[in-house]
Amino acid sequence: MGKSMQFSRRNFLAGTALATGAGLALPTLAGSTAGMQAKAVEYGPAPGVAKLNANENPYGPSPLAIEAMTEAVKKGAYYVNSSAMTLREMIAERHGLSPEYIALSSGSSGVLTNLAMAAASEGNILGPDLFWDTTSKMGTRNSPNGIKRLAKTVDLSIDLDAMYAAIEDDTAMVQICNPNNPTGSVVSATQLKAFCLKASQKSMVLVDEAYNELTDDPEANSMVPLVKAGHNVVVARTFSKIYGLAGMRVGYMIAKPETLEIVGRYGMGSYGLNQAGIAAAIASYNDMTFLKYSKVKIIEAREMIAAAVKANGLTALPTQTSFMFVDLGKLNAEKFRAAMAEQNVLIRGIYQDYTNWSRVSTGTLPDVQMYVDAMPKVLDQLA
Repeated sequence: MGKSMQFSRRNFLAGTALATGAGLALPTLAGSTAGMQAKAVEYGPAPGVAKLNANENPYGPSPLAIEAMTEAVKKGAYYVNSSAMTLREMIAERHGLSPEYIALSSGSSGVLTNLAMAAASEGNILGPDLFWDTTSKMGTRNSPNGIKRLAKTVDLSIDLDAMYAAIEDDTAMVQICNPNNPTGSVVSATQLKAFCLKASQKSMVLVDEAYNELTDDPEANSMVPLVKAGHNVVVARTFSKIYGLAGMRVGYMIAKPETLEIVGRYGMGSYGLNQAGIAAAIASYNDMTFLKYSKVKIIEAREMIAAAVKANGLTALPTQTSFMFVDLGKLNAEKFRAAMAEQNVLIRGIYQDYTNWSRVSTGTLPDVQMYVDAMPKVLDQLA
């Protein structure tokens, strides 16, 4: 052992003895922050800013969720264990499954990324030309395999026949978002079910149902029954959308236990979860009063956007989600986004090479009104 190590150890032991003799007197919080100015922290959009660039539900968390989180943070010193099992059991019970069919994660992004990594180790991921591909990009980042996209469709819909025809021997997973993001389109439940039954015989089929609860018929639109029936189908859900818990990061995947076992090799299990988020999800899951209220408000905001789009001579795709994909005609969506930002209205810019399409999310009604009021001004400015 070198002298420097001996010296450091003697100093450490001496310091420990002094601290023990002094009754372990440690700096107080006030003392450790002396001379520092308190800094205001914003946990959401700044006042006066309409944040319509992310698909969040500003009416959440629900009162029940807030109450549950308040209690849960008192136990924040402990890792999530039994509370996570409680949530898994609740989800499983609703679908007539056992908890082994449920995997929780930090938002649905966690399990979706892990699934993408697992799939990319075996082959390519097949999807529409335009879909929420963030997790597939993450999963294929360090893989020789990648994302194979279908050709564009005139109406930006998902061509299931073309997708089935595109499944090849090197296709490890087919990914469909229903409703799709950013288009907002919903695939017919009957057609999607028939596709999944056929395609799952050739490849794993992932159906991302992040916005399922916002559709006109959530139960009919869900492919969870196919998982229960034993087909090679995976469904992802999240508490980030209608439940209003985007910042609390809780999502889940429903799949056969053997599939989740493979997905689990790429994740951290319950270590990626937090007590407050799980408590909020448990309290929200069966809070039908809050869910109905949120859906009514989201639809009202969506109708306001649709009316403004029409009044300004524009069109938008049909949607059953908390956002709308607007066709700006000849206008550039990035220029439109920047000009709207100058009006304190935040929306999305260009997706891939869809240069004239602009996505706007629903928010509080006053925030949506800011979008409505700013739209004609910005269109005139850019004309």
